[in-house]
Amino acid sequence: MSASLPKPILARRVDPYSVRLFVSAARAGSIVRAAEQEHIAPSALSRRLADLEHAFGTPLLIRSPRGVVLTDAGRLVLARGEKIDEDLQALVREVQTEGDEVRGTVRLCANMSAVIGFLPERLRAFMAAFPEVQVSLQEQNTRDVIRACLDDRADVGVGVHVPLPAGLESWHFATDPLQVVLPAGHALAGKRAMRFAQALEHPLIGVHQGGALDRSLHERAEALRKPFAPTVSVSSFDAVCRMVEAGMGIAVIPQSAAAAYAGNPRFVRRPLDEPWAQRELRMFALRKTPRPRAVAALIERLQG
Repeated sequence: MSASLPKPILARRVDPYSVRLFVSAARAGSIVRAAEQEHIAPSALSRRLADLEHAFGTPLLIRSPRGVVLTDAGRLVLARGEKIDEDLQALVREVQTEGDEVRGTVRLCANMSAVIGFLPERLRAFMAAFPEVQVSLQEQNTRDVIRACLDDRADVGVGVHVPLPAGLESWHFATDPLQVVLPAGHALAGKRAMRFAQALEHPLIGVHQGGALDRSLHERAEALRKPFAPTVSVSSFDAVCRMVEAGMGIAVIPQSAAAAYAGNPRFVRRPLDEPWAQRELRMFALRKTPRPRAVAALIERLQG
């Protein structure tokens, strides 16, 4: 009878950051207290612990309203995990102080406004200053950008300023006010600025249904007790501008998205005269100490 090959010990990889969070929870005896210490949302920490238990294939903690206690397997992971975390932190410090050259890969997630209006020039300048750093850029809506940062799938995120969950740091990136864009011959084209209620009285072009801007405009329309019902919805700001240029309707979009059409004789841009139209873009990053040098350099260079 031939001997069978041993089964893999782990079905999923063990993430060092999750090990660190487990050590914190075990020491604190509470997921909530550990989340406060690690500057992360309790729900995100709990999800990390569940993933870690799944990777090991056995419960590591016994949860109750009074807190958490270790299982036998949990005590073993705690003993090894403390040493792993200490070694990793020491390694990071050694690497960060090794030489003056900044190198590595930075994972950047950004919303559509940032990608179109601000990032190309800023990234070009950054990469010229730090040629050994690779930037992996993905476009996401703001909600997904924040989730990617929380889950440590992105080192830096850029999106619309919103209340942030615990665990994230934030910096100013750019001011990007909303504008109303219209065909040149439109009845409202002669106005210097307009209120949102006026725009709602005309056929509208929507963009990225379910995205941050779409949700915000729905909420503002509801506050005015008016429907926000675009006759056409598209997936990009460029498509919105083309629809407006062709006379399909008007749209509310960020200034950065409409800037490419400045000077076009068939296209008119007007400020949206509302306090909430002064939109701010922010950078987000998971709170980490120490922060990798390439990530810190990108955050510093991208600040507006």
